[in-house]
Amino acid sequence: MKILIVGPSWVGDMVMAQTLFQCLQQRHPGCEIDVLAPEWSRPILERMPEVRQALNFPLGHGVLELATRRKIGKSLAGQYDQAILLPNSLKSALVPFFAGIPTRTGWKGELRYGLLNDIRTLDKERYPLMIERFMALAFEPGAELPQPYPRPALQINAQSRDAALSKFGLSLDRPVLALCPGAEFGEAKRWPSEHYAKVAELKIRAGWQVWLFGSKNDHAVGEDIRGRLIPGLREEASNLAGDTSLAEAIDLMSCAGAVVSNDSGLMHVAAALNRPLVAVYGSTSPGFTPPLAEHVEIVRLGLECSPCFDRTCRFGHYNCLGQLKPRPVIEALDRLVSDPVEVE
Repeated sequence: MKILIVGPSWVGDMVMAQTLFQCLQQRHPGCEIDVLAPEWSRPILERMPEVRQALNFPLGHGVLELATRRKIGKSLAGQYDQAILLPNSLKSALVPFFAGIPTRTGWKGELRYGLLNDIRTLDKERYPLMIERFMALAFEPGAELPQPYPRPALQINAQSRDAALSKFGLSLDRPVLALCPGAEFGEAKRWPSEHYAKVAELKIRAGWQVWLFGSKNDHAVGEDIRGRLIPGLREEASNLAGDTSLAEAIDLMSCAGAVVSNDSGLMHVAAALNRPLVAVYGSTSPGFTPPLAEHVEIVRLGLECSPCFDRTCRFGHYNCLGQLKPRPVIEALDRLVSDPVEVE
C-alpha cells in the first residue's frame, strides 16, 4: 500500500498530522507514506518514523499555477494507491487528480466533486478535534477511532542534536527552560514580553538557563525579554529566535527540562518531544488543537470574550493575555518539574 498525503501548511498542523500516519500504519502495516508539503516541513517529517519521504511542494499558500500542479501530478502518476488530502481547498486536490491516483480521499471542501472520489462529509460534533478529523481519513466512513488516540512523537538523532549545541555554544550544565513567545497567527496569541521576562527571571534565579525560540519575526520579542532582565541574569538567556533552522530548533528543544509557549507551532513541537509544557492560551481554545503530550498544563483566563479566534483583539485590550499574570504559569511549571522528564 503506497499512500500520498497532501500535507497542511502550518507547523502545528504538520506535527498533529502524525496521528494520521500512525493510524495508517496501524490499518495497513508496512504501508509506504510520502508527504507532499512545503520544503520547510522536511525537518518535521524526517523525524517521523512513519513517513518514507517528504516531497517538496514548491508553490506558496494560495497560489494556483495550474500548469505547475499538472506537472507535479504527472510526475507522480502510477506511484500510489491512495491520496489523502488534509487541506480542504480545491487547489490541494489538483495534484492527486492529475496523478490519476485511484483513491483520492478528503473532506468535502471547495467544489472538489470530481477531483475526489472518496469524499467525506465532516460531522464537527463527532470530530471536534483537528487530530480526529485527520485520523478519521485513515478509516472507512463511520469507523470508530482507535482508543487511546495516538500522540505525535518526533524522533531526535543525538548526533544532530549535539551538532546544534556545538554550533550555538550551548551547554547542558544547568536545566533549560525553553520559551516560545511568538505566534505567526497574530498578536492575539502572544503572551506579553514582560510576563515571559518574569518567568525567565524566577527560573534563572532558581538555577536554570533560558533559551528563546522562534522565527526571525520573533527575534525582536526575544531581545525585549532579555532586555527586561538585569545584568547577571540577562547573560543566562540565549535568544535563538531567527538564528536556528527549524531542524536545529527541534533538536535543541529536545534538551529542555520545561517549555512555556503560546498556542503556536512550537507548542506542538514541544508536545511531540514530550517536554514538560505550559501552554498559554488567549484568543484560541485548547478544545480544537490542544498540545498532545502527558506532561502538559494549560493556562488561560477564559474571559467572556474568548476564545474569539481573531488575529487582533476586536476591543483593542488583549485582556485574555495581558491580565494573565506570571504566577499561574510559574505554579504550573513547578508542578510539572517536580517530577521532571529526563532528557535522553
